[in-house]
Amino acid sequence: MLSSVTRSRGGFEASMLPDAASGRRAYDDAMGAMQDYIAGLDSADRELVERIRARALELVPDATEGMSYGMPALRYRDSPLLSVMSAKGHIGLYPFSPAVVSAVEGELEGYSWSKGTIRFTAEHPLPETLVDRIVALRRDEIDAAKPR
Repeated sequence: MLSSVTRSRGGFEASMLPDAASGRRAYDDAMGAMQDYIAGLDSADRELVERIRARALELVPDATEGMSYGMPALRYRDSPLLSVMSAKGHIGLYPFSPAVVSAVEGELEGYSWSKGTIRFTAEHPLPETLVDRIVALRRDEIDAAKPR
């Protein structure tokens, strides 16, 4: 496998090169990528990121850990569901969907956001109901795009 996954303080890098023998990408072998990333965070960020990861798994029990766009992420039905990463001065929640961010735009007063990320801090976390809504919207979006 031609993949390389390394963890550093507040950062995470991964190669997404395909494995010539299997045709799989590195995220297929990145089980535990989010947990590994979270373990390296400072305590305040670690607790908050882990709480969001655990809640997303409660809401989407079929989600698995892996990589998406070079970030440790939860994946659902072979699509990126959610990533949560610590950065200098904030934590970013990445639902991998501008439509999902747009759908909750009215609930983001007081937070910094763009079409692909919602930024918050441990001192001003996202409400659990908002996290639940983001996860559910992204899950539903993936289900609609991939009929069973």
